[in-house]
Amino acid sequence: MYLHTLQNKIQELKKLKIQMFQRDFLLTWEKTYDEILATLLVAECFKEMHKHNISFRIFDTGLGISIFKDQSTRTRFSFASAVNALGLTAQDFDEGKSQVAHGETVRETANMISFMADVIGIRDDIFLGEGDKYQRQVIAAVEEGYEKGILAQRPTVVNLQSDIDHPTQAMADLAKLKDYFGGIDRLKGKKIAMTWAYSPSYGKPLSVPQGVIGLMSRFGMKVALAHPKGYNLLPETVELARKQAQESGGSFEHVDSMDEAFKDADIVYPKSWASFQVMEQRRDLLHANNQAGLKELEKKCLEENAKYMDWECTEEKMKLTKNAKALYQHCLPADITGVSCKQGEVSKTVFERYIPHTYHQASFKPFVIAAMIYLSKIGNPAAMLETMIAENKNRIKV
Repeated sequence: MYLHTLQNKIQELKKLKIQMFQRDFLLTWEKTYDEILATLLVAECFKEMHKHNISFRIFDTGLGISIFKDQSTRTRFSFASAVNALGLTAQDFDEGKSQVAHGETVRETANMISFMADVIGIRDDIFLGEGDKYQRQVIAAVEEGYEKGILAQRPTVVNLQSDIDHPTQAMADLAKLKDYFGGIDRLKGKKIAMTWAYSPSYGKPLSVPQGVIGLMSRFGMKVALAHPKGYNLLPETVELARKQAQESGGSFEHVDSMDEAFKDADIVYPKSWASFQVMEQRRDLLHANNQAGLKELEKKCLEENAKYMDWECTEEKMKLTKNAKALYQHCLPADITGVSCKQGEVSKTVFERYIPHTYHQASFKPFVIAAMIYLSKIGNPAAMLETMIAENKNRIKV
């Protein structure tokens, strides 16, 4: 039965027009609709193959290098799992153990770590206006190294979260929705509420909510963005989502009430974030190493957050959703009231009820990352999948 499922997905893949070979993956909206579908299909194939002990290893040697400028659990281990499953050795680049502190440039670092590397995954989400820029600097550096014959191969760069987008997370979210509702076409007309939620901390990146509205607006969904006044996302990202929703036959509404966003929603995604104005201030203070300024900003932001403690995903708010049964999504870890904090983004009862779904949502991420890498390395992805399935090499020798 699973072979039939895989074969059907490969046939779907063959129908798509994709140009992902030797291309990087930074922002979902830089990819065509077919390329997003291709990434989902390959990720689903890999997930099914892994479940049935079929190897999807395409490399014999090589490095998959991760650069994390922020803390991570799910994305860090998803990237390591993905590159390992494809046959690469995962290597984390630690700036504290490198020559970066001695003035080594991005250009030099990128080339020095890439002599036998096939992919570089980068998380740089702390500094607004700099994460995406840094990733593109790395791309320019390895492109130059490859063109000048310094590098025998050109490593693919994958965005593991920037200041603008979190494509591996948003794609995992989309994969879950496709699975949950029974197909990508069944997302049309579904309402997703991407809402701010209260947190006893501040400075959380904008890239998750921006990634969600920047991707889900492409599938004919009814996207509702909600946050208190002053917690704005990047204006250009909001406008992009509005335009994409209109083009896809969906809708986009921007409201300042969690209740309004939750009303008749099929999916809710309550998640805390800081405004882009706060992130700009935080960036400047961090660069200046202004600890007093950072403490004052944190105090001010936490006081502002405390005005909106009722922005919590509770059982009462879930009753506002469609048939009181909306799917709860979160990128994790969530601030859970009475568990991880005194009061947070979501009540304990709501979170506990949806644990199987949020964990299943997270389980797509290693396969999404593997698919992004695979599509950048294999010129005929459908044919290679057919070969791997025909060879039926066991991942675990039995």
